[in-house]
Amino acid sequence: MIPISSNQKMNDAKIEKKPRILIVEDELESQKYLELILKKKFQVDFCDTKKSMYNLLSKQDYQVIVMDISLRDGANGVELIKELKRSTSGINTPIICLSAHAFGEDRLKAEYAGVDVYLTKPIKGQILINAIDELIATSLAKKNQIKYRPS
Repeated sequence: MIPISSNQKMNDAKIEKKPRILIVEDELESQKYLELILKKKFQVDFCDTKKSMYNLLSKQDYQVIVMDISLRDGANGVELIKELKRSTSGINTPIICLSAHAFGEDRLKAEYAGVDVYLTKPIKGQILINAIDELIATSLAKKNQIKYRPS
């Protein structure tokens, strides 16, 4: 048995305090960029298909989901949002749609599906972080929990 140092315990405690975010994105470069801008503040999990998304959601609770519209496996992010929001499990996790589709029609479809925030690529890191922070704070306020204070 390997003893865990007090530094490791402190690092684990810090990780536990970070909100967990699920990124549904199939492009590797976008994944790398999102990880770079989000990993200091959030625990970030990635998936790139509908199947892997549902697999992760069955194992872990997330504070926010960031969803691309077009996925490699042919899945449509807007349709996935509809499925998630209308499922019998009644997912209440806030969803950010992050897409290269900047047309008004795409935004309207996503909003109708139940997306909480629609952002277009390319995205500045701080804009995405601010959107995530706001959704977490709103979600926690609705649950009457301790306020989340972005660091």
